[in-house]
Amino acid sequence: MRLHRLYITAFGPFGGAQSVDFDGLSAAGLFLLHGPTGAGKTSVLDAVCYALYGSVPGARQSGQGMTLRSDHAAPGTRTEIRLELTVAGRRLEITRQPPWERAKKGNRPGTTVDKAQSWLREYDASAGSWKDLSRSHQEIGEEITQLLGMSREQFCQVVLLPQGDFARFLRADAEARGKLLGRLFDTRRFAAVEQRLAELRRAAEAQVREGDAELLADAHRMQQAAGDIVELPLPDMAPGDPGLAESVLSWAAIARSTARERFTVAHCAQKAAESGQSDADRVLDDVREVARLQRRFAEARERAARLEERSDAHREARVRMERGRKADAVAPALALRDAAEAEHRRAAADETRARALLPETFADAGASGLAAAARKAAEELGGLESARRAEHRLAELATEREALDRQERADEDVFQDAESWLASWETTRAGLQARIESAQEAATRAEQLAVQREPARVRLEAARLRDQLAGDTDDAQARVLAARERAADARAHWLDLKEQRLKGIAAELAAALVDGEPCAVCGGTEHPAPARKIAGHVDQQAEESALVAYQEADEQRAEAERRLGVVREALAAATAEAGDTPTEQLAEQAEELARQHAEARAAASGLHAAGEALRQAEREHERRLAAHQEAALRAASRAARRETLDREGAGLAEELAQARGGAGSVSARAAQLERQAAQLTEAADAARLAADTAQRLKDADARLADAAFRAGFDTPQAAAGALLDDTAHRELQRRLDAWQQEEAAVRAVLAEADTAEAAQQPPADLAAAEQSAADAARRAREAASARDAAARRCTELDRLTHRATASVRRLGPLREEYDRVARLATLAAGTSADNERKMRLESYVLAARLEQVAAAATARLQRMSSGRYTLVHSDDRAGRGRSGLGLHVVDAWTGRERDTATLSGGETFFASLALALGLADVVTDEAGGVRLDTLFIDEGFGSLDDQTLDEVLDVLDSLRERDRSVGIVSHVPDLRRRIHAQLEVVKGRSGSVVRQRGQ
Repeated sequence: MRLHRLYITAFGPFGGAQSVDFDGLSAAGLFLLHGPTGAGKTSVLDAVCYALYGSVPGARQSGQGMTLRSDHAAPGTRTEIRLELTVAGRRLEITRQPPWERAKKGNRPGTTVDKAQSWLREYDASAGSWKDLSRSHQEIGEEITQLLGMSREQFCQVVLLPQGDFARFLRADAEARGKLLGRLFDTRRFAAVEQRLAELRRAAEAQVREGDAELLADAHRMQQAAGDIVELPLPDMAPGDPGLAESVLSWAAIARSTARERFTVAHCAQKAAESGQSDADRVLDDVREVARLQRRFAEARERAARLEERSDAHREARVRMERGRKADAVAPALALRDAAEAEHRRAAADETRARALLPETFADAGASGLAAAARKAAEELGGLESARRAEHRLAELATEREALDRQERADEDVFQDAESWLASWETTRAGLQARIESAQEAATRAEQLAVQREPARVRLEAARLRDQLAGDTDDAQARVLAARERAADARAHWLDLKEQRLKGIAAELAAALVDGEPCAVCGGTEHPAPARKIAGHVDQQAEESALVAYQEADEQRAEAERRLGVVREALAAATAEAGDTPTEQLAEQAEELARQHAEARAAASGLHAAGEALRQAEREHERRLAAHQEAALRAASRAARRETLDREGAGLAEELAQARGGAGSVSARAAQLERQAAQLTEAADAARLAADTAQRLKDADARLADAAFRAGFDTPQAAAGALLDDTAHRELQRRLDAWQQEEAAVRAVLAEADTAEAAQQPPADLAAAEQSAADAARRAREAASARDAAARRCTELDRLTHRATASVRRLGPLREEYDRVARLATLAAGTSADNERKMRLESYVLAARLEQVAAAATARLQRMSSGRYTLVHSDDRAGRGRSGLGLHVVDAWTGRERDTATLSGGETFFASLALALGLADVVTDEAGGVRLDTLFIDEGFGSLDDQTLDEVLDVLDSLRERDRSVGIVSHVPDLRRRIHAQLEVVKGRSGSVVRQRGQ
């Protein structure tokens, strides 16, 4: 990896734009980065780290990059880092912009945060241009990490060598060294192996313990299943104890054997109990049969006695059934007589109700008298038809008279409303005419104001442009001054480089000399003492680059001056248009004209409405005048009609008075006659029907008496009492049939031979037989239960034994795996007895790396110490700690090996420097052999004497043999004399700047 150029803008202490030419500094191989304390030397290295990894080392990275911005930067300048470098043969350019909090655009209050930006480009030599690769933070980070082969922490330890850290590394204990080496060499995979082995050991142990716990649980279940048949106690062991499986299986075998013996005994006892139960059941069946026959014979004797007790009732039922059959012949005559009697009662009730509605004068009238009176009322009703028409006409005349009265009242309202409105007509017309004239004047005023508004608007816009251009002029003048200063600086830099090149032109010409070929200056073919380039020599390319930079800066100056002229011309034109009147005053004048114009337009907009209102009022005047005249004509017509109606109504009223008689109206009189005729007719009909039903009732009584006599009854009432309805007949027949069936059943039972024989025997003792059978059944159930319990115990013990045996077979490989993993885990963790040095796996790998670092560091330490010191790795244990990461120094003067903490301050510096350089070589090889052509060493040189300093610088200068360039970061004044290529950081009130010299 080689750095070419670094561009810094508004970063850290650098308020403006700064650039660093690492190619120019690296030409001498060794260059110095110096400046006063706090100027920003470390910030240059931070910028390189931020460009590569998007973050800076240590605690300086905070606030998600928001704190990287320089406090000296202008508000509109964004922080940016751009780095050109070559890595793995590829020329890359990385640009990064951290998050930026800026003011919102458009003069809006508050601030907004722009997100971080990243760009990665690669130089295409064939096309001679840059091509974009990515704009993704993640992709760029992955690409750079893959190309460099190291993380940010490794880079900061290997490329940006912090001497203070390595001095502490020399004096640190094994644990502290392990942490640093672990970060540099990324031994996390070995720590992960340790952790994985420990996890596997814990997992295997958990599986074994879980299996043992299941085995013990099965053993306790077997103990519960066996109960008290096994006198030997269960082994008192815990999960993981040796011999647990064998003890459990042995106890299970004893329990199974005892259970099988108990099962055989229970099975024999069950067979004997079942045989006794069968004998008891047969005896019980015989006793139950004798008891049943004896109960059957006794029940038959009881039923025969009950039949004898009910014999009188049976004979009475038979007599009643016979009389009922005779009464059935009289039933039709009884039904006819009852129907005739019911019809006569209804007819008599109807006659009584109809006569109750008639006047007392008709109380004794017969059917013919009532019918004659009804005909007379109907004739009188027919003579009222003419009076009804006269009454209807009189009602029509009253309705018409009421309508005339309503019309008269309505016309009176119309007449008065028209007179009131017509009285104010002249005043209304004058007001509407005035509204029209006022709107016409407002329209004329609005047109005049519209003409005045346009010049005022144009002048206001010109004034606003004038104010804006005044500010733009100031900005343009500032940009012109800045461009002039940049052009002057670029010109001075170019002339500086040109002068330096002329001073070293001889060495540049000598570089092209070839033995045997003529010199371009003197023509000689021998070149005994060609001039040599000194450190910081300026070549043609550097001079031409400076010239191009000067020409670009001069073009920017000319462009800035041209833009300033354009802005000034626009400002003059705007001032000529707007004058010197303030913008606020012109705005107020324009607003006042706009307000007056709006008021005039609003007033003028009512012209059409005012004209329409006048025309509508004139139409209303014509309508009101016509309504007034029509109302007067209708009043005269109503007076004549009212007189005609009064004459006709008087004649009709006299006619109706005669027709009504004593009623209130003709209709009421007609209703009276209608009700009287209907009542008389109904009463005549009811009287005739009552006479007819009385004659039919006498006929029915005669026929009933004759039928009863022929049936053998003395009176009709006796025949009616002997009648049976359907329900009584069915119930009586059912009782007779039941008697006959019961008598036949009793005779059949008493005639059975086995029942009679059982009745001659002593009474059966069923309770004793049932008790004997119950006892035998209980003994059989208890024997079966005991046999089943023994069988279940055997089955459960067999199942649990097979399960335990399977668990033991399954746990065998797990125990072997646990033993193997446990040996590996304890060996890797340094806790095994086989690991004599108690060294962890990660420490073992780091010890090998530390041994390589010590060997690489010794090659430079011996030169720095004039062959006195050698760094060696030690794997001895310190106290009770673990071994493997010790570091000692061998003193050749004394021949003794001692701890690095015994070195003096200067010796510690060059020892840590050698250690840092050696570590850089080893980490580089570990990263895949990526060449690190640019290194930085930070501080520590102030503790060296002149001789040691020279030796250290010689070692650093020898790094050029590997085509490396080394930058020393220091503020030691003596280094400025010894190292010609320098990058100086100068601090000031407006921020720090960088200066390169001695290239």
